[in-house]
Amino acid sequence: PGPRCGHTLTAISGPEGDLSKAKLVLFGGATALEGSSGKSESTQSTPGSAASGIRLAGATNDVHIFDVRTGKWEKTTPAGEPPSPRAAHAAAAVGNMVVIQGGIGPAGLASEDLHVLDFTDPDRPRWHRVLVSGPGPSARYAHTLSLVANRFLVAMGGNDGKSTLGDAWALDTSEKPYAWRKITDAGEMPSPRMYATAAARSDGLLLLCGGRDISGTPLGDAYGFARHRDGRWEWHSAPGAMPTGRYQHGAVFVGNRLHISGGAVGGGRMVDESTSTVVLDTTHGCWVTPVGGATGEDFTRRCRHAVASVGPFVFIYGGLKGSQLLDDLLVADDSNGTELSIFDPRSSAWQQYMETMHGNAAASRMLEKAAAEEAAAAAALNVRRVSAMDDLRCVDEQLDGTGAGGSRTSDSPSTNRSSSPDVSLGKDHIPGTTPYTPDVKLWHRAVVVHQENSLRGLVRQLSIDQLDNEGRRVSIYENGGGPGGAKEKSPLFTRSMSVTGVHKRVINELLRPRTWKAPDDRRFLLNAQEIEELCNNAERIFREEPTVLDVRAPIKIFGDLHGQFGDLMRLFEEYGTPSTAGDITYIDYLFLGDYVDRGSHSLETICLLLALKIEHPRSVHLIRGNHEAHDINALFGFRLECLERLGDEPGVFVWRRINELFNYLPLAAIIEGKILCMHGGIGRCIHKIDQISELKRPITMEDGGPVLMDLLWSDPTTNDSVQGVQPSPRGPGLVTFGPDRVKEFCKNNNLQMIVRAHECVMDGFERFAQGHLITLFSATNYCGTAGNAGAILVLGRDLVMVPKLIHPLPPNTPHTPDSSGGLDEDPPTPHPANDTWMQSINDERPPTPPRGRPHMGSSLEYF
Repeated sequence: PGPRCGHTLTAISGPEGDLSKAKLVLFGGATALEGSSGKSESTQSTPGSAASGIRLAGATNDVHIFDVRTGKWEKTTPAGEPPSPRAAHAAAAVGNMVVIQGGIGPAGLASEDLHVLDFTDPDRPRWHRVLVSGPGPSARYAHTLSLVANRFLVAMGGNDGKSTLGDAWALDTSEKPYAWRKITDAGEMPSPRMYATAAARSDGLLLLCGGRDISGTPLGDAYGFARHRDGRWEWHSAPGAMPTGRYQHGAVFVGNRLHISGGAVGGGRMVDESTSTVVLDTTHGCWVTPVGGATGEDFTRRCRHAVASVGPFVFIYGGLKGSQLLDDLLVADDSNGTELSIFDPRSSAWQQYMETMHGNAAASRMLEKAAAEEAAAAAALNVRRVSAMDDLRCVDEQLDGTGAGGSRTSDSPSTNRSSSPDVSLGKDHIPGTTPYTPDVKLWHRAVVVHQENSLRGLVRQLSIDQLDNEGRRVSIYENGGGPGGAKEKSPLFTRSMSVTGVHKRVINELLRPRTWKAPDDRRFLLNAQEIEELCNNAERIFREEPTVLDVRAPIKIFGDLHGQFGDLMRLFEEYGTPSTAGDITYIDYLFLGDYVDRGSHSLETICLLLALKIEHPRSVHLIRGNHEAHDINALFGFRLECLERLGDEPGVFVWRRINELFNYLPLAAIIEGKILCMHGGIGRCIHKIDQISELKRPITMEDGGPVLMDLLWSDPTTNDSVQGVQPSPRGPGLVTFGPDRVKEFCKNNNLQMIVRAHECVMDGFERFAQGHLITLFSATNYCGTAGNAGAILVLGRDLVMVPKLIHPLPPNTPHTPDSSGGLDEDPPTPHPANDTWMQSINDERPPTPPRGRPHMGSSLEYF
């Protein structure tokens, strides 16, 4: 691109979220300087000045693209009308688009319009202008623009040519017509500033750092910005202070670490070499100076440069150093989280440089690993965005119809996906109104994924997935504390960002919905000591949770999994993955028990769920099923799997340790005070929720008495015509309960619905008691014989519940064709039926027949 400063560098991922095919998009900037360094900054007469006495010139609107895989730059000329030449503008990535706003050019301030560079067709990028109704951030420069929670464009600060600004604006990309909303009364508002940086963490936290205040003083503070579930935005000051106040610096997140590079301190001076790179570790709430560097050269001592990140790598391009414009590209490697290695890859192609010169043959594979961790979730996001970019792309062609786009938002899951707004997270909400609490409703259509290659892509486009991505809100304060509470370490900086541990490895290895396959040798990836560490960390979390969880919508609910890990991966692939690159930021996950037994991958299932609980303790919720008990899972496969895959002595140790953990699991959950979720049912003796809450954990089945037995073992009667309490075909002492019990229980506890698991149902879900109770089962083809579908329930913020189904895979069917209907270039190993269920166990101890079918003989499951 050549020497420049005041430009932007934005990362967009490759197809299906593939980070190894990511591209960096460089736009605009100043390519020349005017004036001398004789004048002080306070005497400059134009707002576009950079360092002391230096004026920018040669503003451009060029677009250059850096291919991360090849390490090559390419200048491109997109179709459509480009923005005017400018520098000191702001940019943000929205899916496969780059949004440009503001800046200053030869003619003065650029307009406040939003310009979109669309890469839906990577080979033919195109410019579009977005129509935004009503007032918004005025024409300005030196401000920030970020995408928060994959939904909100947030613009902050800057200078309008008259004064330094301290306002903040948010644009909800899921609401049409597009409109800016000014954020006011939002807690500890930062002071007015320009040349600050704002970076969004993957879980929705936005961090504003540094900048220059009204008097020209460099600032060293940082503020977190997040949104409550009720739509309120709130600021909260970050702990500590930056080692050196600065402005015109760069900032970007890698995981939970905010990397800040370079910057000016006033008077034509830049930050010292020792503090030119600093990191805010948002897990521990502290500022650190990375160890290591680049052979003693002060690479990052610069200002007005641009930064972007791809996986564990931070890219820095150009900038200003004294009176010299820079044209170099730097790469910083933060893959190990403690030592920052900076190098210049321009001496050879990107991959060859990392393989041969950087001294780390695994470096290029780190990018692939990061991509693998996020690919499935990103693919799920892409599904939700199919044709969604049309809403922003086509605005400039529809300027004569101001309201045309407003009628295209969708309110129901039956709406065609092509009319879905960009990055749509839910149905329209009127800004400024107080959200009401609607009644719980089961949507009349279910979302079904067909496995036929010719149909699958079509069904994905026609079945709107509206509820998966409804707005998850970051909680600012612990225990309802307010702005006056302790500020040393706000939960805003600790939410869902855990420290490194065994659980990270489990997630990296197992959370691969598109590529996971069963190990050929049946060995498990962890040893006994590592599984014990995983249990210890998870148990500490469960100990702090109540017996009856209080959770919020939006939320996904999963039924029995029974070691059917392949089905869990399919459900994640089709309907969203619990990762920060997926939808865990916007929606909670609730699992209703029976994680082990029957299936042949109970270890993968329970270990991944525990790892996810450790990584996202406030968003992933696990409650206990009847198979989370040692006397049951000793007979139905889990103990045998531990011994076979870990060895006799380690296997017995792991089996006992995990069962000790099971005794700490919560026993039920209440969603929005209206939906009670448990594994079994209310049985004969449960009349009040308090009876469940009063059970003290750790608890065994022997200590739980009739309340725990009913909670984990009881079933509804065979149909709505069978009333009261009846003996259960599962065995002596167990009961079924009729629709009258359900309705009475809901009335007495001010509930609207019960959701439970425990029974295989042919469609994956089944209504009972005129819709007041739903049975949910998520494993397909139970025990290899039932032929049932698996389902989850997705409850939106409006309390509309949508069933989402997967059907059993035929034997030897590759489990992941791509969304276009074709098979992956490197398809995963087929999953034959005999790798799914522990056939000998199930032959010896037949399962309870699917609900709705005649019971053939007696069941042995009660043993």
